[in-house]
Amino acid sequence: MLTKKEQRLRRARQTRIRIAKQGIARLTVNRTNLHIYATVISGDGSKVLATASTAEADVRNALTGSAGKGGNAAAAQAVGKRIAEKAKAAGIEKVAFDRAGFAYHGRVKALADAAREAGLQF
Repeated sequence: MLTKKEQRLRRARQTRIRIAKQGIARLTVNRTNLHIYATVISGDGSKVLATASTAEADVRNALTGSAGKGGNAAAAQAVGKRIAEKAKAAGIEKVAFDRAGFAYHGRVKALADAAREAGLQF
């Protein structure tokens, strides 16, 4: 029987196989209890093109209402907007969304919606 983490990693592996066949840049999301991280990786998977997370000082300072906490939906929205800006600055307009096996709900959904609103297409 697989553990919860092994199940998530299995789902993530299947998604990455499907995205690799497309050959476009991917926006991958990782979340922990305290932070959420977003990374744009090149189509061949060899290069990181842009990153954003709640561990960055700029994002933490922007989260004034929640005392700099990165484990909520408001923080995820800030990271989604920031990753979209950085990706567009790097010349990336379209990405494949890799949620790394996490459910498309809560913070992951908030990050994705904010990135879409900021102009990133996926």
